[in-house]
Amino acid sequence: VDGIFHLVRAFDSKEVTHVEDTIDPERDLEIITSELCKKDLAYVLQQRELREKDVKKNPTMKLPPLFFTVMDKVQEMLERSQPLAKGCEWTAPEVEKINELIPGCITLKPVVYLVNCSEKSYCVGANKYLKRIKDWVESHGGGLVIPMSVQFEENLAALRKAGDVDAEKALLDTVSGAGRGSMLPRIIKCGYKQLNLMYYFTAGDKEVRCWTVAVGATAPQAAGVIHTDFETGFIKLECCSYDDYIACSNGRKGMAAVKEAGKYRQEGKKYIVQDG
Repeated sequence: VDGIFHLVRAFDSKEVTHVEDTIDPERDLEIITSELCKKDLAYVLQQRELREKDVKKNPTMKLPPLFFTVMDKVQEMLERSQPLAKGCEWTAPEVEKINELIPGCITLKPVVYLVNCSEKSYCVGANKYLKRIKDWVESHGGGLVIPMSVQFEENLAALRKAGDVDAEKALLDTVSGAGRGSMLPRIIKCGYKQLNLMYYFTAGDKEVRCWTVAVGATAPQAAGVIHTDFETGFIKLECCSYDDYIACSNGRKGMAAVKEAGKYRQEGKKYIVQDG
């Protein structure tokens, strides 16, 4: 697990029953957070026991004081249903020790909260549960909250698949006044940002491909995403920015116009690849 999209129900419906029989987003948030903390606590206790057993088997081994400091603090937080990524300022040595001992903890991962509204409340831009959810997130360490509607996204996707342009336009017109459309592009972009990822394109006459890399990747590392041999044998890359390509090409294929404008360049092994 690298990150979590936490979907929160924020709509009333007699047709879609809730396991608790009532709609209470704060309660649901508390339940899921508590379950994640319990899962992490079981993992932490297991890892601690394994290392303490190794020490008992070998008298020459000794666990450093930082081990107990970190593990005690982690255990205490999880027993209080407190996610490890929030509500505590970790020192650099503690972060290093956490990454060494318990890298698999789920509550260390970044979280984006997706508020699932009804199509009606999403279109009008008003949801009675949204402020309560935002207040809960803020009081529990903060985080990104994105209102969206699964119902709206399903209907929009169905219209696009059917090729019903008029109905699609009518549906989008209902949310255009609130400055919204499909939230899927924003959800994807926010997911990339939370994971410290970006993407670049390779383009030819036959196809265009998008490749995902970590922010700060060098040119050879980015090439290695396509094939490991490209990273090993990397010499140089030829590139331009997406914005320059769109501005110069005017819809034409190829890089001729970009080269004429002086926007096409060569970069070496130390080049840090830019988003897009």
